[in-house]
Amino acid sequence: MRATIQHHGGNQASTVAIELAVPRDILLAADISENYAAADIKKHLAVHLFKERVLSFGKACELACLSKHSFMDLIGSKGISLNYDEDDYMEDLRAIKGLGL
Repeated sequence: MRATIQHHGGNQASTVAIELAVPRDILLAADISENYAAADIKKHLAVHLFKERVLSFGKACELACLSKHSFMDLIGSKGISLNYDEDDYMEDLRAIKGLGL
């Protein structure tokens, strides 16, 4: 596995690109398409980290590259309840203020 850090200008946070070798039989067993493996694995990781309360709802949406509505549908389909707490509210409030609304 190899990781590289990519720095972006402006207010965007740095990102880390991770190259991950996954055997095809693992992708098949996990019902993950080769064409969408990176996106699917990010979604699975986001769901897991949200369920374990490692990531807030907003950060999990960001990791999964999904809107809040789409991520809510995804976790709902997996029987995971929405744990929207004060930290999530404050994160959303900062995001709204950052938009100048």
